[in-house]
Amino acid sequence: MNTAYLLTGSNLGESVQLLAQANAYINQKCGKIVQQSFLYETAPWGMLEQPPFINQALELSTTLTPEALMQTLLGIEAAMGRQRTVKYGPRIIDLDVLFYNDEVLATPFLQLPHPAIPQRRFVLVPMVEIAPQFMHPILQESMQTLLTKCSDTSNVQKKMS
Repeated sequence: MNTAYLLTGSNLGESVQLLAQANAYINQKCGKIVQQSFLYETAPWGMLEQPPFINQALELSTTLTPEALMQTLLGIEAAMGRQRTVKYGPRIIDLDVLFYNDEVLATPFLQLPHPAIPQRRFVLVPMVEIAPQFMHPILQESMQTLLTKCSDTSNVQKKMS
């Protein structure tokens, strides 16, 4: 069994329900969600003129390879209506593989760990909640340490229902 960490996000439609639907698909098609962070309302990143995101980090136990996991997540996004039109633009659902065990992988299809993790507070805050001591396999620093060093000051706060 393998451990993968995912980040889910949405800023179009009923984001909370969409993330719950995505989690159900992930449990059905990818493996078992072992842990999930609270939902966080986060400032948009990359393209600022759009609604805030709702993000959540997941710990997944899976038998899928990293590539098969990413392919399955892309299929879930498509089934949920995701259309890739504008880079960093608004989206109904976004499913990313952050880590897969401690593997380092660089292909045109998938990079592990996700290369932008150290610069993105909206990734680190929910990761620290579920895996504060998880070590970044390249940087050899924990999620907690990376959050402490992160220069991103964008707003990330727990979403209260």
